[in-house]
Amino acid sequence: MLIIDGKEIARQTTEELKALPNPSKKIAAVFVGDSLASVSFLKQKEKMAKELGILFILYRFSESISEDDLMTAIKEIGGQKTIGGIIVQLPLPKNLNSAKILSAINPAQDIDAMTAQSHVLPLPVGVVESVLRAAKYILRDKVVAVIGRGALVGQPITKWLHGKCKEVLVLHRGSDLNDLRKADLVISGVGKAGLIKIEMLHAGAGVIDFGFDLIGGKIRGDLESDQLLDQPENRLTFYTPTPGGTGPILVAELFRNFYKLNT
Repeated sequence: MLIIDGKEIARQTTEELKALPNPSKKIAAVFVGDSLASVSFLKQKEKMAKELGILFILYRFSESISEDDLMTAIKEIGGQKTIGGIIVQLPLPKNLNSAKILSAINPAQDIDAMTAQSHVLPLPVGVVESVLRAAKYILRDKVVAVIGRGALVGQPITKWLHGKCKEVLVLHRGSDLNDLRKADLVISGVGKAGLIKIEMLHAGAGVIDFGFDLIGGKIRGDLESDQLLDQPENRLTFYTPTPGGTGPILVAELFRNFYKLNT
Protein backbone atom coordinates (compact mmCIF):
# COMPACT_ATOMS: atom_id res chain seq x y z
CA MET A 1 0.00 0.00 0.00
CA LEU A 2 1.37 3.36 -1.08
CA ILE A 3 0.86 6.34 1.22
CA ILE A 4 1.03 9.39 -1.02
CA ASP A 5 3.51 11.95 0.29
CA GLY A 6 1.90 15.25 -0.63
CA LYS A 7 4.77 17.26 0.83
CA GLU A 8 7.25 15.50 -1.43
CA ILE A 9 5.09 16.04 -4.52
CA ALA A 10 4.77 19.72 -3.58
CA ARG A 11 8.54 19.94 -3.10
CA GLN A 12 9.12 18.51 -6.57
CA THR A 13 6.66 21.00 -8.07
CA THR A 14 8.43 23.84 -6.26
CA GLU A 15 11.78 22.76 -7.71
CA GLU A 16 10.26 22.62 -11.21
CA LEU A 17 8.94 26.17 -10.80
CA LYS A 18 12.26 27.46 -9.48
CA ALA A 19 13.85 26.37 -12.77
CA LEU A 20 11.47 28.64 -14.71
CA PRO A 21 11.81 32.40 -15.24
CA ASN A 22 10.59 34.14 -12.09
CA PRO A 23 7.32 36.08 -12.67
CA SER A 24 7.67 39.78 -11.92
CA LYS A 25 4.06 40.17 -10.82
CA LYS A 26 2.52 39.70 -7.37
CA ILE A 27 -0.20 37.56 -5.83
CA ALA A 28 -3.05 39.28 -3.99
CA ALA A 29 -5.00 37.28 -1.39
CA VAL A 30 -8.42 38.52 -0.28
CA PHE A 31 -9.42 37.36 3.22
CA VAL A 32 -12.78 38.18 4.79
CA GLY A 33 -13.41 37.51 8.49
CA ASP A 34 -11.15 35.71 10.95
CA SER A 35 -11.39 31.95 10.31
CA LEU A 36 -8.42 30.19 11.91
CA ALA A 37 -8.49 27.47 9.23
CA SER A 38 -8.30 30.13 6.51
CA VAL A 39 -5.39 31.83 8.31
CA SER A 40 -3.56 28.49 8.32
CA PHE A 41 -4.13 27.96 4.58
CA LEU A 42 -3.01 31.49 3.77
CA LYS A 43 0.20 31.02 5.75
CA GLN A 44 1.00 27.93 3.67
CA LYS A 45 0.51 29.91 0.47
CA GLU A 46 2.56 32.83 1.75
CA LYS A 47 5.37 30.46 2.77
CA MET A 48 5.59 28.95 -0.72
CA ALA A 49 5.44 32.40 -2.33
CA LYS A 50 8.42 33.46 -0.22
CA GLU A 51 10.33 30.32 -1.21
CA LEU A 52 9.74 31.14 -4.89
CA GLY A 53 10.59 34.82 -4.48
CA ILE A 54 7.05 35.99 -5.27
CA LEU A 55 5.52 38.91 -3.40
CA PHE A 56 2.32 37.80 -1.62
CA ILE A 57 0.04 40.63 -0.48
CA LEU A 58 -2.82 39.98 1.97
CA TYR A 59 -5.91 42.20 1.84
CA ARG A 60 -8.09 41.71 4.94
CA PHE A 61 -11.72 42.77 5.19
CA SER A 62 -14.26 42.74 7.99
CA GLU A 63 -17.01 40.13 7.97
CA SER A 64 -19.48 43.02 7.89
CA ILE A 65 -18.40 44.20 4.42
CA SER A 66 -21.17 44.32 1.82
CA GLU A 67 -21.09 42.23 -1.34
CA ASP A 68 -20.93 45.31 -3.55
CA ASP A 69 -18.05 46.83 -1.58
CA LEU A 70 -16.09 43.58 -1.62
CA MET A 71 -16.60 43.11 -5.36
CA THR A 72 -15.48 46.69 -5.96
CA ALA A 73 -12.36 46.09 -3.85
CA ILE A 74 -11.51 42.89 -5.76
CA LYS A 75 -11.86 44.69 -9.09
CA GLU A 76 -9.67 47.54 -7.85
CA ILE A 77 -7.00 45.10 -6.67
CA GLY A 78 -7.11 43.33 -10.02
CA GLY A 79 -6.78 46.64 -11.80
CA GLN A 80 -3.26 47.10 -10.46
CA LYS A 81 -0.77 46.34 -13.24
CA THR A 82 1.59 44.61 -10.81
CA ILE A 83 -0.98 41.95 -9.76
CA GLY A 84 -0.66 38.67 -11.67
CA GLY A 85 -2.89 36.48 -9.54
CA ILE A 86 -5.85 36.90 -7.17
CA ILE A 87 -7.00 34.49 -4.47
CA VAL A 88 -10.29 34.91 -2.63
CA GLN A 89 -9.86 32.71 0.43
CA LEU A 90 -12.86 30.42 0.93
CA PRO A 91 -15.17 29.83 2.65
CA LEU A 92 -16.55 33.34 2.78
CA PRO A 93 -18.85 34.40 5.64
CA LYS A 94 -22.41 33.14 5.20
CA ASN A 95 -23.76 36.65 4.55
CA LEU A 96 -21.79 36.79 1.29
CA ASN A 97 -22.71 35.02 -1.97
CA SER A 98 -19.51 33.23 -2.99
CA ALA A 99 -20.44 32.79 -6.65
CA LYS A 100 -21.25 36.49 -6.96
CA ILE A 101 -18.06 37.58 -5.20
CA LEU A 102 -15.84 35.25 -7.27
CA SER A 103 -17.31 36.67 -10.49
CA ALA A 104 -15.42 39.90 -9.70
CA ILE A 105 -12.08 38.18 -10.35
CA ASN A 106 -10.45 38.87 -13.71
CA PRO A 107 -10.16 35.41 -15.39
CA ALA A 108 -6.62 36.29 -16.50
CA GLN A 109 -5.68 36.59 -12.80
CA ASP A 110 -7.77 33.65 -11.57
CA ILE A 111 -5.04 31.29 -10.37
CA ASP A 112 -7.57 29.40 -8.23
CA ALA A 113 -9.70 28.68 -11.35
CA MET A 114 -12.84 29.89 -9.59
CA THR A 115 -14.40 31.59 -12.61
CA ALA A 116 -15.96 29.78 -15.57
CA GLN A 117 -13.64 31.71 -17.91
CA SER A 118 -10.42 30.88 -16.04
CA HIS A 119 -7.44 30.11 -18.27
CA VAL A 120 -6.07 27.31 -16.02
CA LEU A 121 -7.21 23.95 -14.62
CA PRO A 122 -9.11 23.84 -11.30
CA LEU A 123 -6.63 23.07 -8.52
CA PRO A 124 -8.23 19.75 -7.43
CA VAL A 125 -7.89 18.44 -10.99
CA GLY A 126 -4.18 19.23 -10.93
CA VAL A 127 -3.91 17.45 -7.58
CA VAL A 128 -5.63 14.32 -8.92
CA GLU A 129 -3.30 14.27 -11.91
CA SER A 130 -0.25 14.58 -9.62
CA VAL A 131 -1.44 11.83 -7.28
CA LEU A 132 -2.23 9.45 -10.13
CA ARG A 133 1.24 10.03 -11.60
CA ALA A 134 2.86 9.33 -8.23
CA ALA A 135 0.82 6.14 -7.83
CA LYS A 136 1.40 5.12 -11.49
CA TYR A 137 -2.35 4.61 -11.65
CA ILE A 138 -4.18 4.18 -14.98
CA LEU A 139 -7.76 5.49 -15.04
CA ARG A 140 -8.90 4.13 -18.39
CA ASP A 141 -10.51 0.87 -17.19
CA LYS A 142 -11.46 2.03 -13.67
CA VAL A 143 -14.76 2.85 -11.96
CA VAL A 144 -14.31 6.11 -10.04
CA ALA A 145 -16.58 7.33 -7.24
CA VAL A 146 -16.64 11.05 -6.42
CA ILE A 147 -18.17 11.90 -3.04
CA GLY A 148 -19.38 15.47 -2.82
CA ARG A 149 -20.94 17.70 -5.47
CA GLY A 150 -19.46 21.00 -4.33
CA ALA A 151 -18.15 23.66 -6.67
CA LEU A 152 -14.62 23.46 -5.23
CA VAL A 153 -13.86 19.74 -5.51
CA GLY A 154 -16.68 17.47 -6.64
CA GLN A 155 -17.94 19.36 -9.67
CA PRO A 156 -14.62 20.13 -11.42
CA ILE A 157 -13.26 16.63 -10.80
CA THR A 158 -16.44 14.94 -12.03
CA LYS A 159 -16.40 17.04 -15.19
CA TRP A 160 -12.72 16.25 -15.80
CA LEU A 161 -13.19 12.50 -15.26
CA HIS A 162 -15.83 12.02 -17.94
CA GLY A 163 -14.30 10.21 -20.90
CA LYS A 164 -11.14 9.35 -18.96
CA CYS A 165 -12.37 6.30 -17.01
CA LYS A 166 -14.78 3.40 -17.39
CA GLU A 167 -17.54 4.92 -15.20
CA VAL A 168 -18.06 7.82 -12.79
CA LEU A 169 -20.28 7.40 -9.73
CA VAL A 170 -21.32 10.71 -8.16
CA LEU A 171 -22.32 10.43 -4.50
CA HIS A 172 -22.94 12.89 -1.67
CA ARG A 173 -23.10 12.92 2.11
CA GLY A 174 -26.61 11.44 2.13
CA SER A 175 -25.96 8.73 -0.49
CA ASP A 176 -25.76 5.02 0.24
CA LEU A 177 -22.00 4.73 0.60
CA ASN A 178 -22.18 0.97 0.16
CA ASP A 179 -21.99 1.86 -3.54
CA LEU A 180 -18.31 2.62 -2.90
CA ARG A 181 -17.64 -1.13 -3.15
CA LYS A 182 -18.17 -0.77 -6.90
CA ALA A 183 -15.36 1.79 -7.18
CA ASP A 184 -11.70 1.17 -7.97
CA LEU A 185 -10.85 4.75 -7.02
CA VAL A 186 -12.64 6.99 -4.50
CA ILE A 187 -12.20 10.78 -4.55
CA SER A 188 -13.82 12.58 -1.63
CA GLY A 189 -14.24 16.24 -0.75
CA VAL A 190 -17.03 16.30 1.81
CA GLY A 191 -15.12 17.48 4.88
CA LYS A 192 -16.63 15.06 7.41
CA ALA A 193 -14.05 13.15 9.46
CA GLY A 194 -14.36 9.38 9.23
CA LEU A 195 -17.12 9.46 6.61
CA ILE A 196 -15.45 6.66 4.62
CA LYS A 197 -14.89 3.43 6.54
CA ILE A 198 -12.40 0.89 5.24
CA GLU A 199 -15.08 -1.83 5.12
CA MET A 200 -17.00 0.28 2.57
CA LEU A 201 -14.18 -0.13 0.04
CA HIS A 202 -13.26 -3.15 -1.99
CA ALA A 203 -9.77 -4.61 -1.58
CA GLY A 204 -7.19 -2.81 -3.68
CA ALA A 205 -9.11 0.46 -4.04
CA GLY A 206 -7.33 3.82 -4.12
CA VAL A 207 -8.45 6.89 -2.18
CA ILE A 208 -7.77 10.58 -2.85
CA ASP A 209 -9.06 12.50 0.16
CA PHE A 210 -9.68 16.26 -0.07
CA GLY A 211 -11.79 16.25 3.11
CA PHE A 212 -10.75 18.59 5.92
CA ASP A 213 -12.31 18.49 9.39
CA LEU A 214 -11.13 19.55 12.83
CA ILE A 215 -11.81 17.01 15.59
CA GLY A 216 -10.45 17.75 19.04
CA GLY A 217 -8.03 20.25 17.54
CA LYS A 218 -6.66 17.66 15.08
CA ILE A 219 -7.03 17.76 11.30
CA ARG A 220 -8.86 14.72 9.94
CA GLY A 221 -9.92 13.67 6.46
CA ASP A 222 -13.01 11.91 5.13
CA LEU A 223 -11.21 8.55 5.16
CA GLU A 224 -11.04 6.76 8.52
CA SER A 225 -7.39 5.99 7.93
CA ASP A 226 -6.72 4.89 11.53
CA GLN A 227 -8.50 1.66 10.62
CA LEU A 228 -5.69 0.80 8.22
CA LEU A 229 -3.43 -0.03 11.16
CA ASP A 230 -5.42 -3.25 11.64
CA GLN A 231 -5.68 -4.09 7.94
CA PRO A 232 -3.46 -6.16 5.60
CA GLU A 233 -0.73 -4.19 3.83
CA ASN A 234 -2.51 -4.53 0.46
CA ARG A 235 -5.98 -3.49 1.73
CA LEU A 236 -5.71 -0.33 -0.38
CA THR A 237 -3.55 0.29 -3.43
CA PHE A 238 -2.82 3.84 -2.25
CA TYR A 239 -4.34 6.69 -0.27
CA THR A 240 -3.64 10.32 0.57
CA PRO A 241 -3.28 10.96 4.32
CA THR A 242 -4.73 13.98 6.11
CA PRO A 243 -2.79 16.12 6.85
CA GLY A 244 0.14 15.85 4.45
CA GLY A 245 -1.74 14.53 1.42
CA THR A 246 -3.76 16.68 -0.96
CA GLY A 247 -3.27 19.94 1.00
CA PRO A 248 0.39 20.64 0.12
CA ILE A 249 -0.23 19.63 -3.50
CA LEU A 250 -3.15 22.08 -3.75
CA VAL A 251 -0.85 24.92 -2.71
CA ALA A 252 1.80 23.83 -5.22
CA GLU A 253 -0.78 23.66 -8.02
CA LEU A 254 -1.91 27.18 -7.17
CA PHE A 255 1.60 28.43 -7.90
CA ARG A 256 1.86 26.28 -11.02
CA ASN A 257 -1.22 28.13 -12.27
CA PHE A 258 0.35 31.49 -11.34
CA TYR A 259 3.43 30.66 -13.42
CA LYS A 260 1.27 29.54 -16.36
CA LEU A 261 -0.53 32.88 -16.38
CA ASN A 262 2.57 35.01 -15.87
CA THR A 263 5.52 33.48 -17.77
